[in-house]
Amino acid sequence: MARRPDPADWMWAQACEMLSQAERMHRQFFHLGAAERAQAAWQPPVDVLEDDQEVVIVVAMPGVDPQRIAVSSYPGVLVVSGERAAAFGGPRHLVRQLEIPYGRFERRIALPDGPLQLVSNEMIDGCLVLRLRKAG
Repeated sequence: MARRPDPADWMWAQACEMLSQAERMHRQFFHLGAAERAQAAWQPPVDVLEDDQEVVIVVAMPGVDPQRIAVSSYPGVLVVSGERAAAFGGPRHLVRQLEIPYGRFERRIALPDGPLQLVSNEMIDGCLVLRLRKAG
């Protein structure tokens, strides 16, 4: 008598395939960080706007708890890092599609030459908005 396939084996294979597909999509849309930042799993997209008085940086990270975001600066570079925790799912949920990146993130943003002073940072509609005033 032929053995019937185990549904748990099929579900596990489907879950592994979906996770593999999600990793491919993350690489395509969120450009994985450099090798030296291996602990960061993804990079949020960024807009950088500049005028005579300020530089405005908008970092898209919907669903990220503001308490889990760190902003640090180094000469010529601003670093935004943190973690997006998986908000949904659990042992009773079957993964059907997984495109939103979770886990550690880090984004290094090149700054224009000259002294800058961070004057505000706030979360607006899921985006971290940083305003840096130009000195001088």
